[in-house]
Amino acid sequence: MGKKVVVVRHPMPYGDLSKQRLQRFASYEDFQKHDCTLEEIEEYEPHLEQHTVVYAGVDYAAILTEAEMEADVVVWDGGNNDTPFYQPNIHITLVDPHRPGHELTYYPGETNLLLADIVVINKEDTAKPENIGLLKEHIRQSNPTAALIDAALPVIVENAELIQGKRVLVVEDGPTLTHGGMSFGAGVLAAKQCRAAEIVDPRPYAIGSIAKTFEKYPHIGNLLPAMGYGHAQTEELRITICQTPCDVVIIGTPVDLRKLISIEKPTNRVRYYLQELSTPTLKELIEARLR
Repeated sequence: MGKKVVVVRHPMPYGDLSKQRLQRFASYEDFQKHDCTLEEIEEYEPHLEQHTVVYAGVDYAAILTEAEMEADVVVWDGGNNDTPFYQPNIHITLVDPHRPGHELTYYPGETNLLLADIVVINKEDTAKPENIGLLKEHIRQSNPTAALIDAALPVIVENAELIQGKRVLVVEDGPTLTHGGMSFGAGVLAAKQCRAAEIVDPRPYAIGSIAKTFEKYPHIGNLLPAMGYGHAQTEELRITICQTPCDVVIIGTPVDLRKLISIEKPTNRVRYYLQELSTPTLKELIEARLR
């Protein structure tokens, strides 16, 4: 569409708020400049890998002023943790067929569904057909005028040959496993796709707050959530990884952990990108609404 785009991310107030009034992220060095936690970098890094500038912070009036000076289009990224702070021209909501019913029972997920102009049903390549059908029924009942997009989320593995036949430690996105309620993520899909011999249980080797996370969320099982709400917790994550006996560490979280902590074992990063399965496409729907 030829427009300059920046992303404004919902608040992630894990640090000193007096220093977080207005943040701009255009390079990895900006994460260090703003003393970001692992949880923040998980959300910002995928945008930077696509060469998209990200704004965040506390003062969202000042943030909007800066963002509008830099870009033609401002994209609000609420991550389903926030409804938009700005009135959008187009409201797009992503829903997960692995968790049918959450779109009706979680706040503000339900609110975002009700407000949506476009609803994207993600991960259809790994979801049960009956769950996809149930999700579509809920969308039609709740927001019958919304346009629907069917999409897959195939996992892309760096070096698949490193995983086959090996004992692997799977590190998944922390919030997805904890309050997100999931018992698997992209890392598990990669381990199965590449025929790992075993997913090693990290729980006997977990320390500190990581061990307490397993106690609080027992459904996580033999996966390691990438928890990092501060430097101390990130260090406990590093020690837990180092103490867990395995051949390969699969990094299924959105952030490249190797840039944040030292991992002595062989690692294999998993990536995933949206693959649209239906027409009209998201691009076509956006263009039609912006005419």
